[in-house]
Amino acid sequence: MRRTLALLALAGASMIALAFLVPLALFIRESAEARAMAEAERQASALVPVLAITVNPARLPHALASTGAQDRIAVHLPSGGSVGTVRAPAPTVAAVAQRARAVTAETGTGRLLLRPVALDGGRTVVIEVFVPAEELTRGVTSSWAVLTGVAVVLVAGSVVVADRLGGRVVRAARRLGRAAGSLGAGDLTVRIEPEGPPELVAAGEAFNTMADRVVQLLAAEREMAADLSHRLRTPLTALRLSLDHLGPEAEQSRRSLSRLESEVDQIIAAAREPSRAPAFVSCDAAEVLRERITFWSALAEDQQRPWQLIGASAPVRVPVAATELSAVVDALLGNVFRHTPEGAAFTVTLHQGSGTVGILIADAGPGIPDIDAALRRGASGSGSTGLGLDIARQLAESSGGDLRIDGSSMGGARVQLWFRTDQRDRTPRTARRLVRNRWSRAARAR
Repeated sequence: MRRTLALLALAGASMIALAFLVPLALFIRESAEARAMAEAERQASALVPVLAITVNPARLPHALASTGAQDRIAVHLPSGGSVGTVRAPAPTVAAVAQRARAVTAETGTGRLLLRPVALDGGRTVVIEVFVPAEELTRGVTSSWAVLTGVAVVLVAGSVVVADRLGGRVVRAARRLGRAAGSLGAGDLTVRIEPEGPPELVAAGEAFNTMADRVVQLLAAEREMAADLSHRLRTPLTALRLSLDHLGPEAEQSRRSLSRLESEVDQIIAAAREPSRAPAFVSCDAAEVLRERITFWSALAEDQQRPWQLIGASAPVRVPVAATELSAVVDALLGNVFRHTPEGAAFTVTLHQGSGTVGILIADAGPGIPDIDAALRRGASGSGSTGLGLDIARQLAESSGGDLRIDGSSMGGARVQLWFRTDQRDRTPRTARRLVRNRWSRAARAR
């Protein structure tokens, strides 16, 4: 932007300078020519009184010498003779004598002034004054050089002033941009000192007001989340007391309840923590999948569901937190158990590609009739909250990946959760890419 402002100032100042410089240059050249011709006219006028007295060729050389330019002046006499250095051709002199008015004629080395002088008896004498080319342009070059120097100084000064003003604007804009980037990255303490033009000062003040408001809203949201989560403790405590009376048969339920209480505690702790810029985290996706499959395998055995975990034997790192990945995997597996009949098989596949890692959960259920509706936040056609798939999509997009839904080879649905593991781009994708095939169209038709 600073360079653009300097270029604009250079262009504008250059056009203004040229608009004045060209006419002034032409005026200076015309003034020099007019001055030289005026001097030639003065020299010719100095001979008029002498010619009125005598046209004797023997006396005229002394009069020519008195003008100081006798080598450039000649007198054409009525008798056809001449005195001095003659440069004008005879036909031109005769034509001037007949016109009875002064004329100028160009030569290869300068300009001739031919002035006729009428004498008594109808006689006419023509005075010839030669003006060399250097006299016609005397002082023009130096004047043009001065004008060019003045124009260059004015243009350079305008560029310097524009650069100074542009630098002030650019510095203020850059500070505002850096502050906005820091706020977007999670640094809620960033504020700026407004400076620059009034518009940028107003933008800086608006930014500080916005940042203060964001801090207030996030604080209120954290308190609300903590309060709502804390309310869950009372029914959880009552549920634990009820399970304690059921004996060893409720051990699996007690473990599930313990995990639920742990998740509630983590929500309260996270809500109480002040917001800060997110740090880069990662986890072993294979370990997370093995842990969650172990948890869900007990329920799968009770419902006689065949299951299989593929590709999770070796460590595979993904750029998300283990707790978040566990929650997403639980949500996706919970959808399998919730929306497919008992006995329907499912598979969990961990696929590692070039710069990407995919978690593919496929089932042998009835499939998803409306993929678009399933991916809309809060929309559910089966009585659930409609948040599971949207949370999974957000987690994938936080690493630059995405969520895809298509049909599985088992006849049901397949949810593909893809993460990017390279460091080139971690910008969340805004578009949702959905893979539709003939299976999904047939499912919607049913």
